[in-house]
Amino acid sequence: MLRAVFETEPKIHIVAYDGLTVNFCKSIGANYMIRGIRTVSDFEYEKGIAQMNHSLAPDIESIFIVSKPGYSSISSTVVREILRYNGDISQFIPKEALAFL
Repeated sequence: MLRAVFETEPKIHIVAYDGLTVNFCKSIGANYMIRGIRTVSDFEYEKGIAQMNHSLAPDIESIFIVSKPGYSSISSTVVREILRYNGDISQFIPKEALAFL
């Protein structure tokens, strides 16, 4: 699904991995992790992970990007619930992802 969404973005590569994210970052030479934040609870969760990652790999920085206000209420849980009851989710996900659902 992600590959379909970002198919026209040559600078984005989708890669699956197992294990610690900081170990994966080291294996590909990444110095930064970009994490999206929608809500205060997302920030608290991501902050804790970033602090642990920093302890494990001080040379890898976490960068947080805050979502646009209109996207803050959209979550996979809510979208799955709408989908479960045959609701229209097209306004909540990229059009390229619809074919997978």
